[in-house]
Amino acid sequence: MKGKKLDSLESGGPVADDCNFRFQLDGGWIDLTLDDGLPAEALGLAGQAVDRFNPLELTVSARKLVDELTSRAVRLNKSEPLLAASYYTPGGVRLVDVLVDSYGDDDVPIPTPAEVVPILLDWSNVEIAGEADVRYLELASVPAVRVQAMVEGKRKFGFGRQLGEFIKYAFFPPGLNTFVVVSASWDSIQDSEEITQLVDSLAATLVIVPVDSDGNEITGDLPN
Repeated sequence: MKGKKLDSLESGGPVADDCNFRFQLDGGWIDLTLDDGLPAEALGLAGQAVDRFNPLELTVSARKLVDELTSRAVRLNKSEPLLAASYYTPGGVRLVDVLVDSYGDDDVPIPTPAEVVPILLDWSNVEIAGEADVRYLELASVPAVRVQAMVEGKRKFGFGRQLGEFIKYAFFPPGLNTFVVVSASWDSIQDSEEITQLVDSLAATLVIVPVDSDGNEITGDLPN
């Protein structure tokens, strides 16, 4: 099992190649994962996504929504995540972005759930505001740690401070020398209760499916 390097959750690198980590994206969730990360691919994906919206409910123009989805897909895929997704209201308003990554190296033991907490809370351009909520869980028989906190950073052009919020899950699949991180972040603090429910519900749908050397999914239990 190989994943992104453990020294930084911001680093790039190869993703897990012997398992698929699947999440159920329904409702307002839009899968923005790209294969090559190019604007042309993002534009095609955005056009398909906009077709799902009811034009009578949109509070923005379809053209503006296509542009927004295209640019967001390109930006979210810069780190080559396993999954990039955003949640949009029926009116076309984005509430939250989610990225899924795997981290690990065959030659380096992965950290424990307790050891990974400070890594999850380490942000390069913002500061944690207040005390983080840390929970140790087990979802779908997979040990996990969940952190949630508010962050404070400089506004654009350095004028004033801006608050945001995030949730990160780290899953530790049994028998695999890797851990999977689900990262969600948002700025609309007034919608935090709704967004928290959306992210927690999404994280609970994790399914880990082993694949063979050709990338075909193997049914049954995880490899030992």
